[in-house]
Amino acid sequence: MTRIKDFALPDLGEGLVEGDILKWLVSVGDTVTQNQPIVEVETAKAAVEIPAKWPGQVTAIHCSEGETVAVGTPIISIDTDPGAGPVPSAASLAAVEIAGDAPVEPGMTGGPAPNAVLVGYGPRAGSVKRRPRVSGTNGASAPAPAPVVAPAPAPVAAPIAVPVAAPVAPVAPASAAVLAKPPVRKLARDLGIDLATLTGSGPAGSITRDDVLSAQSVSVVTPTVDESAREQRIPVKGVRKLTAENMVSSAFTAPHVSVFNTVDVTRGMRALERLRERREWREVRVSPLLLVAKAVLTALKRHPMVNSSWAGDEIVLKNYVNLGIAAATERGLIVPNIKDAQSLSLRELADGLSGLVSTAKAGRTAPSDMSGGTFTITNVGVFGVDTGTPILPPGEAAILAVGAVRDAAWAHKGKVKVRQVLTLSLSFDHRIIDGEQGSKFLHDVSEFLSDPEAALLSWT
Repeated sequence: MTRIKDFALPDLGEGLVEGDILKWLVSVGDTVTQNQPIVEVETAKAAVEIPAKWPGQVTAIHCSEGETVAVGTPIISIDTDPGAGPVPSAASLAAVEIAGDAPVEPGMTGGPAPNAVLVGYGPRAGSVKRRPRVSGTNGASAPAPAPVVAPAPAPVAAPIAVPVAAPVAPVAPASAAVLAKPPVRKLARDLGIDLATLTGSGPAGSITRDDVLSAQSVSVVTPTVDESAREQRIPVKGVRKLTAENMVSSAFTAPHVSVFNTVDVTRGMRALERLRERREWREVRVSPLLLVAKAVLTALKRHPMVNSSWAGDEIVLKNYVNLGIAAATERGLIVPNIKDAQSLSLRELADGLSGLVSTAKAGRTAPSDMSGGTFTITNVGVFGVDTGTPILPPGEAAILAVGAVRDAAWAHKGKVKVRQVLTLSLSFDHRIIDGEQGSKFLHDVSEFLSDPEAALLSWT
């Protein structure tokens, strides 16, 4: 069995047939370990790092950054036993640029031939040639012996550029001694953060992704604007392309209805403050979104039809809640969800929301975390917006938009006082949910937010 293995782009999620190569994390000549991230790929759902399937040495990279690659296409080749037999010199391991083809490694014997394909590689269409065979009797075929490196009888006529061993990205000695997984180290490099300056919160004091993100928030990348040009065209692909397709399909398939309500949440905000003051909650991120999520989960128990989907000649009623949280990322809108959120305690729900948001901002949400959602919350209030009319995610019956919490003059106990208020908007599929059901659900969410402690005592 050949020691050179071609690694093909794997199936990264439901229905995905291609991905864009964002960034190579290794170079030809690098030694990789099993499960070490080797390439960052963007699919229609997320940007993910793909790990190496085998340990060994990178002998060829077949796809360039920015290229769109179909699932199943070889993207990299790895020598799984670079130390077997006589070890080739650094010169023989150097990639040779073949005219009109991708860089490939020189052969084990005799050097590269024009348009040659290294043994173990899949030959390219229209270019099926073999490497030189060990001499036999009058060209008769014979069992090929184990490959060896024979001393060259004469210098190779064709000049070959022989670079030194592939350079390794410099790593500060102090950072190298810090415990951190490769994806965390990459994130720190991208953000310009020295790992040696951080205090790890992971096992054995290791640095986690949250440690890096807390040191510096991830900035949103926007397209570079050429002010000298009158127009600029930005390719629509990846997450943005899928979002556009889904929103058009949803908007013109499900009949949308939206209802609104403005709520006095002063007591709810006070309850959050009391929660933050408790010793066991001091290290937990507590935000109004946590209160809204709990309100939704509680109201869904009273109105289960809101947690359903349309399936042509039947309605699928879900007895579980995969709670989606719409997140704006540098690559567009994604909606990861917390699986079986209905069974989580308040603390588990808070941890789930925190992890979901941190992973989404870092662009590392797995495709599986964005499938199977049953109800979605979109928090437009973080942008200072009061409310909106959101479009349903495909396959869901309702979505709740949450506005900003603002101080406002409000009639309270017969007097006008300054109270904290927010506006909610519920969009729903009118094929499944009629106006009465949608309005009652929104009313219950509002009632919970206005006095969560009383709702928890009386509803559960």
